Amino acid sequence: MIMKFNTVKKYGIKPEVKDEKINSIHGFDIELNKEDTLRIGRLVDNYEKSILAHLDDEYIRKTTWSDRLADRISSFGGSWKFIIFFSLFLVFWMIWNSFTFTKHFDSKPFILLNLILSFIAAFQAPVIMMSQNRQAARDKHESIIDFAINYKAEQEIDDLQSQLHQIKDELHSINQLLQANHKNEEHK
Repeated sequence: MIMKFNTVKKYGIKPEVKDEKINSIHGFDIELNKEDTLRIGRLVDNYEKSILAHLDDEYIRKTTWSDRLADRISSFGGSWKFIIFFSLFLVFWMIWNSFTFTKHFDSKPFILLNLILSFIAAFQAPVIMMSQNRQAARDKHESIIDFAINYKAEQEIDDLQSQLHQIKDELHSINQLLQANHKNEEHK
């Protein structure tokens, strides 16, 4: 199977199985069996979970109650649940105030409804913007962590490559010595 490493949820490298015939890491010709592949996957998943837990803990520690409330309002205000609920509310309001068999508290052109909609829009927009600003700051923090992880991984890959080249050179030297020794024995 060809192992190809892809980033997963922004935090780590996970082997991806492409073909069952070849058993190597793409680009390095390092053979891995299924057990090693699963072990690498578990290690990456555990590392990823610990980073996410740390980020969530830090986010909770650094945000105030009002920030978290704004995030919850923003997540509800940008959902289909809100759109459906508010659409039903608007239809109910217009039907209730349009028919003659009910008592009207906001007759056409629904001035009170317009006031309510303006009020909701005036407060919902800044709350959503506050939440987006915090999310942007959190994304920036996560991108710094991503960069650090990628930089460290690149350093480790470079180190492994240099060690592999050193081993290759040593094996080549040993092979030359063995061939020279074999030729000397044949001439004797």
